[in-house]
Amino acid sequence: MGAKTIQPVTKTMERESDLYPMIEAALSDERLGTYLAWADGDRNRAVRLYTLNAVLSESFHTPLHMLEVALRNRVNDTMAERHGPNWFDDQNFARNSQQAEMLVKAKRDLKEAGKEETPGRIVAALTLAYWTSMLGKEYENLWQTTLHRIARQENGKGLRRKDLSAILTPVRVLRNRIAHHEPILHWDLPKHHQAILRLTGWLSPVAESWCRDHSRFVAVFPAGGVILSRERPVAE
Repeated sequence: MGAKTIQPVTKTMERESDLYPMIEAALSDERLGTYLAWADGDRNRAVRLYTLNAVLSESFHTPLHMLEVALRNRVNDTMAERHGPNWFDDQNFARNSQQAEMLVKAKRDLKEAGKEETPGRIVAALTLAYWTSMLGKEYENLWQTTLHRIARQENGKGLRRKDLSAILTPVRVLRNRIAHHEPILHWDLPKHHQAILRLTGWLSPVAESWCRDHSRFVAVFPAGGVILSRERPVAE
């Protein structure tokens, strides 16, 4: 059975029967409340907005997946080449307490799962927050000596650390909102999708090509944009 077509989200619509009656019991009034406000109280339009939010969130999983994998592998490969496969155990590369805690948690999770703590498994268990932390200002010297090798502009020229961190910070926030099923319709989603692709291309041009071929975002984002109530912010 084919997937249902998502009806366009418009400012006005004819009176109709309730879409998915009693879905409020599953979503909660509080969760649907944001969408009701964006829909000026129109219950069916709110359900359509909620559906659109879920579909767009799903469409970000593919490019976010590739960005996270490419980032961690580029950082790990570069650091391992210079400092050995267990570089993450060096206190010089844990400049903030959060990173140290993330490393401890990754190792603990592996132990609880009965898995050997190999460098590859530890790297895979570390979260995106860990890898974005490696591009924080406290690592400027490390960027100058080593980490600058992880990425290049399209023209082959080098990048500054903050060129990557400036993009990664909002991307990580967006990723976390998606992971927690929070509203993202008020974000400038086309801008952030392009930023993810661009950053992925800096890390690996072929990974960017893969994302462009397989990301569904362009196909599911409404041609006329997302129309929300003027009472709410329309971009982030």
